[in-house]
Amino acid sequence: MAAAAGSWALPKVAGWPATRPHPQPWRPVVLTRSSSSTETAVTDSAAAAASGPARAANDASSAAAAAAPAASPAERPEPFRLTVSLASGMEHVGQAEWDACAASGAELNPFVLHDFLHAVESSGSAVRDEGWLPQHMLVRHGGTGELLGCCPMYLKGHSYGEYVFDQSWADAYQRMLGKPYYPKLLVGVPFTPVPGPRLLVKPGPHAAAVRRALADTLKQVADQFGVSSLHINFTSEEEYEALGAEHGYLQRTGIQYHWYNQDVSRSLLASGSSSDDGEGAEAAAAADVKYSSFDDGDGSFLMALRQSKRKSIRQERKKAAQEGLRFLRLTGEDIKPRHWDAFYKFYRNTTDRKWGTPYLTRAFFSELGERMADRVLLVLAETADGAPGHGRPVAGALNLIGSHALFGRNWGCIYGDRVPNLHFELCYYQALEFAIERGLQRVEAGAQGEHKLQRGYLPSLTYSLHYLPHRGFSGAVDRFLQQERAEMEYALAMLRQEASPYRQP
Repeated sequence: MAAAAGSWALPKVAGWPATRPHPQPWRPVVLTRSSSSTETAVTDSAAAAASGPARAANDASSAAAAAAPAASPAERPEPFRLTVSLASGMEHVGQAEWDACAASGAELNPFVLHDFLHAVESSGSAVRDEGWLPQHMLVRHGGTGELLGCCPMYLKGHSYGEYVFDQSWADAYQRMLGKPYYPKLLVGVPFTPVPGPRLLVKPGPHAAAVRRALADTLKQVADQFGVSSLHINFTSEEEYEALGAEHGYLQRTGIQYHWYNQDVSRSLLASGSSSDDGEGAEAAAAADVKYSSFDDGDGSFLMALRQSKRKSIRQERKKAAQEGLRFLRLTGEDIKPRHWDAFYKFYRNTTDRKWGTPYLTRAFFSELGERMADRVLLVLAETADGAPGHGRPVAGALNLIGSHALFGRNWGCIYGDRVPNLHFELCYYQALEFAIERGLQRVEAGAQGEHKLQRGYLPSLTYSLHYLPHRGFSGAVDRFLQQERAEMEYALAMLRQEASPYRQP
């Protein structure tokens, strides 16, 4: 649906409540750029029409004249129109053009790549029948059609698979306004609590203006759909700060635990700091002092920990090794269909025991293996009979590999929790060894888990943004978020000061 075509219409979804679109029509965005400056500005057609001919909304030349009436012909901006559309699935977006936006930053995040998003949709995992209706926003150059910006967005009929919990908001919304909270809009990656960019913008002279257009147009779409809310989950800190300050989104924080591949002790000395508040990872990042190994003398990860933590990890690894299992780290062509068959059984064992409903289908893992095998690390535990790789798999952990980080996602074991420390070995220690060998900067092990602290993971803030069109309800949520953010900051400070596993230099 092209933005210039008129109002946005709420897609019809069987079983979901039909919501009346907002009566204010969507206004096309016009981007103007002065020939004498690299600065850009976004001006909507209504503002241009207010100081020029009424036809300015549909005439780029008239819009430019109206936006800058005092400029001489030589200095007059050369505008072009940004057209915005919603795609009903990743199959309607070219892979190369999407990834030109998604992979444009300093760090590549595999979850926002076309291949991953296509896999969760084409596999039947994130589809309409499961409460995920793709509505991906695309911002194109109005003249050339070039994709300049995009974001993965879904119209949702529930709050499952998000990991930023708003179920209490849904209850309050129903009680306060007497209306259903669903459907709502979500900008994010299905089933993936991994921080990263959400407004994906192709590099270029107009990148800042395209990012602003995305931020503003998301609100306009939410208004016209008539939904209760728009959520941008697990966004980057940069987007969090910019959209909160400049676009009025409500801000929410959470806490995850990330491991940093830096020798904290040596980096603290290099930075001149003697603090043991857990912020040594940031100092180490500046010094770029990576661990030499997991546990092999000076410069290793374990030698950076307090003695008690170091002893505990060695004992846990020893007990796991005594179970007679062999551990494999598979990537690329080494991952065979039989490995995915085994891992899906592990995944289902975990979901059946803990959550009851699996989000991901068996087809998703095949799609992932076909499309992104080189970005997958599959850690397996197998029985030691036969040659390596030919034992019987009994447990596994799925990770994705980014340019700077390893992201832990799913785990399962046919033995349940009966093998001591097997979860820690596969999900944490094997991942850390891999990251050290690859020279990756960090490992992110997903949502929750204060138990990760004693294994070298440090608390880190996560960020999300929220737009609630109803002013009264938005004000109530804003007051709640202010208190929640203060509590998160306090918890973060206490965890860093009192629970850091790292020794003082």
